[in-house]
Amino acid sequence: MIGTETLDRVIGKDVYDESGQKIGSASEVYLDDETGRPEWVTVKTGMFGTKESFVPIRDADLTDDGLRVPISKERVKDAPKIDTDGHLSPQEEQELYHYYGMGTGTGTTGRTTDTMTTTESTTGMAGTGTAGTGMAAGGTTDVNRHGTVGHDTSGPTTDDAMTRSEERLNVGTRSEEVGRARLRKYVVTENVTETVPVSREEVRVEREPITDANVGNALDGPAISEEEHEVTLRAERPVVEKEAVPVERVRLDKETVTDQETVSADVRKEEIEVDGARDDRRM
Repeated sequence: MIGTETLDRVIGKDVYDESGQKIGSASEVYLDDETGRPEWVTVKTGMFGTKESFVPIRDADLTDDGLRVPISKERVKDAPKIDTDGHLSPQEEQELYHYYGMGTGTGTTGRTTDTMTTTESTTGMAGTGTAGTGMAAGGTTDVNRHGTVGHDTSGPTTDDAMTRSEERLNVGTRSEEVGRARLRKYVVTENVTETVPVSREEVRVEREPITDANVGNALDGPAISEEEHEVTLRAERPVVEKEAVPVERVRLDKETVTDQETVSADVRKEEIEVDGARDDRRM
């Protein structure tokens, strides 16, 4: 049994269930206002210790590994969610007693202070006690003190249902620069061969006999003499001239081409798990 003299060994220790599974870590110890005995311990659960549940400590054992309670981890997981505001009201404590099947308590309970020596006390409830708000006279009901069926174990109860959400992909397009194109003009040199006809003059000797038609020209001059006669010969030579002439106009233009691309991404969605009841899915 855990006593007030060992409370400093409880806070911050790991809490294990009846089968040895770790439930979480001990956060606060609540003492009974009348007897002063430790009655409840709040256990931080969840991945980051964000949830805090009340667990009975009266039958717990303190070992070298931590605190072992005779309750299953799943039982603690589904325990009523009650705010750890420093004190349990009679109705809140009665709800915990009923959930863990412990009957009724002897009074109200308060949280231990940092020195672990005093408690926050309020008016105690009767030793037999009555059920909290929403509990029927027979001690069982489906409606809790918030007026809803069941209660939220991860936070304050708001209504009678939870909302399931999921992520959806919203796919669109955006315009972004992917590259640039430019025109650049530069000069190259290449050899061009053309064939052009050229003409030249060549000398040809013609001889003709003396006839009545040319005898006069033949006798025009001395009978015997020395004489020279020349002609000028001409020839064509290739001449090359260069000129720059425009041959075409070049410009850049853009056109839009549409392709199909497939995108994929991981999306999260919430699933609701139903324990101990039939899941009626409404279409």
